[in-house]
Amino acid sequence: MALNHLGEKIKRIRLERGMTLKILAEKTGFSISFLSQLERGKSSATLESLKKISIAFGVNPSYLFEEERVGEDQSFIFEQRMDAHQIYYKDLGAMVSPRDFAPLYVVLKPGQIEGNLITHKGQEFLYVIEGILTVRLEDNIYELNPTESIMLDSTRPHYWYNYTNQEVRLLCVSSEVKGE
Repeated sequence: MALNHLGEKIKRIRLERGMTLKILAEKTGFSISFLSQLERGKSSATLESLKKISIAFGVNPSYLFEEERVGEDQSFIFEQRMDAHQIYYKDLGAMVSPRDFAPLYVVLKPGQIEGNLITHKGQEFLYVIEGILTVRLEDNIYELNPTESIMLDSTRPHYWYNYTNQEVRLLCVSSEVKGE
């Protein structure tokens, strides 16, 4: 997915929800300037910024990567990726809408260590397929190896990182964030 496509999608969702850049800035903690540049494709996003924006919109982060669906057959899996930001999502549940939870296949590139703790409504279940995933939950640090998992209350401050020089592949099942 092109950087500009992501920015256009963020702007479209923001306008659909009747939000100004100022309102989105207040909900995310980002500056109006940053959000404007992101929408115009002049700035890049981190996993953290995409999560905060999706929370402000009341959608799962994978929604920002979804391509518009054409036709009636939605029984196949859609892939979403954004190489410019070293984030890869594959929404494994895109064929069902509305839904109560979102199963995502996520790849964290080596050294993906940026991001501050976040909170949002719901729960997350993380299952490591490959690599070593570092999960911070408040003041606790967990290192998960392949076939290990953790389930957490997303209202508690948390974030996940890849401190290694290899990709981390994981399954993230999160409850859908409902709009307020």
